[in-house]
Amino acid sequence: MSERVVVDPITRIEGHLRIEAQTDGDTITEAWSSGTMVRGIEIILRGRDPRDAWAFAQRICGVCTLVHGIASVRAVEDALDYKIPPNAQLIRNLMIAAQYVHDHVMHFYHLHALDWVDVVSALSADPRATSELAQQVSPGYPKTSPGYFADTKKRLKDFVESGQLGIFANGYWGHPAYKLPPEANLMAVAHYLEALAWQRDVAKLHTIFGGKNPHPNFLVGGAPSAISVHPGHQGQGKGPHFRGGAGATALNQVGLAEVQNIIDKMKRFVDLVYLPDTLAIAGFYKDWAGQGEGIGNFMSYGDFPADGTDDVSKLLVPRGVILDRDLSTVHELDLNDAEQIQEQVAHSWYDYTGGKERGLHPYDGETDLHYTGPEPPYQHLDVDDAYSWLKSPRWRGKPMEVGPLARMLLMYATGNDQAKELVDYTLKTLDVPVSALFSTLGRTAARTLETKIFADAMQGWYDSLVANIKAGDVRTFNEELWEPSSWPREARGVGYTEAPRGALAHWVVIKDGKIDNYQAVVPSTWNAGPRDTAGNPGPYEAALAGHKLHDPKQPIEILRTIHSFDPCIACAVHVTDPEGEELVQVKVV
Repeated sequence: MSERVVVDPITRIEGHLRIEAQTDGDTITEAWSSGTMVRGIEIILRGRDPRDAWAFAQRICGVCTLVHGIASVRAVEDALDYKIPPNAQLIRNLMIAAQYVHDHVMHFYHLHALDWVDVVSALSADPRATSELAQQVSPGYPKTSPGYFADTKKRLKDFVESGQLGIFANGYWGHPAYKLPPEANLMAVAHYLEALAWQRDVAKLHTIFGGKNPHPNFLVGGAPSAISVHPGHQGQGKGPHFRGGAGATALNQVGLAEVQNIIDKMKRFVDLVYLPDTLAIAGFYKDWAGQGEGIGNFMSYGDFPADGTDDVSKLLVPRGVILDRDLSTVHELDLNDAEQIQEQVAHSWYDYTGGKERGLHPYDGETDLHYTGPEPPYQHLDVDDAYSWLKSPRWRGKPMEVGPLARMLLMYATGNDQAKELVDYTLKTLDVPVSALFSTLGRTAARTLETKIFADAMQGWYDSLVANIKAGDVRTFNEELWEPSSWPREARGVGYTEAPRGALAHWVVIKDGKIDNYQAVVPSTWNAGPRDTAGNPGPYEAALAGHKLHDPKQPIEILRTIHSFDPCIACAVHVTDPEGEELVQVKVV
C-alpha cells in the first residue's frame, strides 16, 4: 500500500525542516526535503559597509557560531586582495577547529545519539556490567567505576520519575530498531551528561580569541586578538615576553595557557570518549553501513590554510570534487567559475528575473522571495511545483554532498596519512567494506574521525603561534587596506570555509565602498535543497530512497539518515531599517 509519511518538524536540528516520504509498502520510494523558513540576511546586507558584513552574516546561524563570520571576512579580503598576518591565520585556524570539535561532540551526544541510544533501556542496566564494558571500550578513561554508573543510573531514574522529560519526552523508546544492550545505553547516557559539562569549558577558546561566544568578534584584515608583550628581560631568556597581571587587556600568557588547557581537554575527550563510543555503538548497527548513501558525489571547498599563505594546494582539508564514488580522481573546483557553481530555484519559493528554469552563479545571485506553496495548515506539499525555501546549488549541474564524509573522502583520496590510517582502522575494527563509507553509518563515523584530525592539528597551530610571539612577531592585523579610499571602485570576492556541516561560501560584490550584492550558499543548502530544474533530487532526498520503515508513525529510520547530515536550516527573517534599528518583534506563545 502506498502512503505519504510526513515528518514536520525534524527535531534535534537547527531550524525548520519538513520531510515527506512516499512509501510502497514499508519501503521509501522517493522523498522531498523542504526548508520551511526563509533567510533574508543577503537582502539586509545590501548597501552596507563590507567591513561590517561579518557581524550581520554571522547571525545566519548561532549553532556554528563563527563560520559565517569567517566566510564573510574572507570574502571581503578576497575582493580587496587583502593579506592577513600569519598570527591571524593561526588564530582563525584554532577558532575554526575548536568549532568543529565542540560542534561534532555536541551533535553526536545531544542530537544524533538518541537515534541509536535507548535512554529508557538504560534504567535496566547493571552498573557493574556497564563498568566492565566501559573499561573494554576505553581502558584509559578514569570514569568507569561501578559507583559512577550507579550514580548516573540514579540521576536518570530521578529524572524520568519527575515527569519532566524535556527532549526525552517524545522519543521512540522501545522501538525494535534500537539494538544496544542496556549497559551500552547507560554508558552513552553517562557520556551525554559529561559532554554537557565539557562543552561549557571548551567554548571558552572563542571568548579568549574573539571576546565572546556565541558569535565571537572578527576583523577584516586579521584577528581582533591583540597580543600583550613586554620587551626585554623577564625571567629567563631574551626577546619579547608576555605581559601578565590584572591590568592586561589583550591576549597574554594567562590566556594562552588557558588555550593550551582547552586543547588538552578537547583532545582527551575525543580520544578517550567520543572516538571509542562511536566505534562501540557502530558495532551494533553495521547494517546501516549499506543504507543512506544518497547521490555519490562529494565536494569540499577546503580549509585550514598553512601559516601565512592562502595557497589552496596547502590546505589541510583539500579542495575538490569526487564523482560517482570514484576515489581515484579528484576534480578541480573553482568557486569563481560561473559554469561550475550555480543555484537553481525551479522547486524553490524564489523568482529569478530571467526565469525559474535558469541557474545563477552567486555573484549574480538574486534573493527575490515568492511563496507559492499551500496555505497552512496543509496535509502535503505540492512537490511538482516549488516546495522549499532552500535553493538547489549544483556543481556543473550535479548535486553534491558536502560535510564530514566529503572532507574525509577528499583527505583519503589525496593521500592524507592520518585520514587513511583512521579510515582503514575503522573499517577493519567494524569489519565492513570500503563501500560502508558511502552510508548513514559512514557519514556518522567520518564526523568523528575528522574531529580527531582537527583536534590533533590544533596543537601544531598553537605551537606556531607561541613560537611567533616568542620570536617577536605579535602582529594580528594588517591596516594597509582598511580605509575605503584605498579600495578599487568595484571589486568582488568569495570567502570560503568548511563549516562543521560542510562547504560554506559567501560571495560579495562591492561598488563605491558599499555592498552591491551578497550571497551565502550554506552546507545545508547543498545537502537539503529540493529537486533541480532537471528533477534531480538533493542529497537528503536521495539518501532516504530505499529505507524500510518498521512503523511509519515512528519513523526513526528517517531521523537516523537525516541527522547523519547534521541539518542546520538557518535562519528566520530579520527585519531592520537602513540604520540597523529593529522594526518588528514577533513573540510566539
